[in-house]
Amino acid sequence: MNIGPHTLLSPVYVAPMAGVTDAPFRKIAREFGAGLACTEMISSEALVRHHPESFRLLDIRWDQRPVSVQLMGGDPGVMAEAARLAEAAGADIVDINMGCPVPKVVKTSGGSSLLRDPDRACRVAEAVVGAVSIPVTVKIRLGWDFATRNHLEMATRLEATGIQGLAVHGRTRSQRYEPSADWDAIADVKAAVTIPVAGSGDLRSADDAAERKRESGVDAVMLGRGILGNLWLVRQTVARLTTGEAIPELSWAEQITLVRRHGDLVLGYYGAERGSRILRKFIAWGLRGFRGAGRLRTMVQSVSSPADVSAVLDAALAIDPGPFSLDDRVGDAPAACEAA
Repeated sequence: MNIGPHTLLSPVYVAPMAGVTDAPFRKIAREFGAGLACTEMISSEALVRHHPESFRLLDIRWDQRPVSVQLMGGDPGVMAEAARLAEAAGADIVDINMGCPVPKVVKTSGGSSLLRDPDRACRVAEAVVGAVSIPVTVKIRLGWDFATRNHLEMATRLEATGIQGLAVHGRTRSQRYEPSADWDAIADVKAAVTIPVAGSGDLRSADDAAERKRESGVDAVMLGRGILGNLWLVRQTVARLTTGEAIPELSWAEQITLVRRHGDLVLGYYGAERGSRILRKFIAWGLRGFRGAGRLRTMVQSVSSPADVSAVLDAALAIDPGPFSLDDRVGDAPAACEAA
């Protein structure tokens, strides 16, 4: 499938997740075959004010191409300027966040608050499309709440602004992450537009992804919370959707090796002190669901150096993992949002 001039190697996207999909995370996801990975959500206001952390989020030096940069905001002029900065930084695609349900994002007129104001949402999209020469995509939910589900209106109107791709999370803003995602509604969006559509919601296994893609007719699937602590799901899903191959789960030792590989990348990217603190959540997610992993929780919470990281993972290797529950491996939603 294509997004503008870019041919994606697989129909598997990695959802932009605040505090999760940083450069090391995206690097592994792309190594496992993801066709597209997106930066963490970047505030357009912070970016145009040259906030240092915003430019750190915009760092795409490690990324395989194409790479998408996601922007959040409700001011068309500011979003246009932020998009120009993203393009100048080397972005191949600019993605507009119209799906994040988190209150601190919604109150800024960004994220899913734009679902309440389709006119404003279209002005934002038109401004970004007009500001850059690279493709623009948008992520939405089904609406603000069940009484005002406007996914078909949003999809068709946004397509008319010139965007070249759409991702749909199968819940409204008020539903957050419960109950089950409505893939019938995602299918309706796919049928209503001609641009590529990716579907998101409740994809916890490669079989889930294959079934939802087949039933809905979407061009791609977007993996979000299901890959927290289970990045191997990217590799499994890519294989299932491209060749039909069923790749088994990692062994306990292989899972620890993957966590260690991720840890090495994080430490190399952020440095020993900051990287060790950031790794606490990734190690905890990576060990969740295995018997005996709970005993490591105190060690994980106190990780503050590369030596601590090694000590936790060495201790993990020494336990008998026993059987595990895949559901237990699925983490909670990121602190900020999964912006799908």
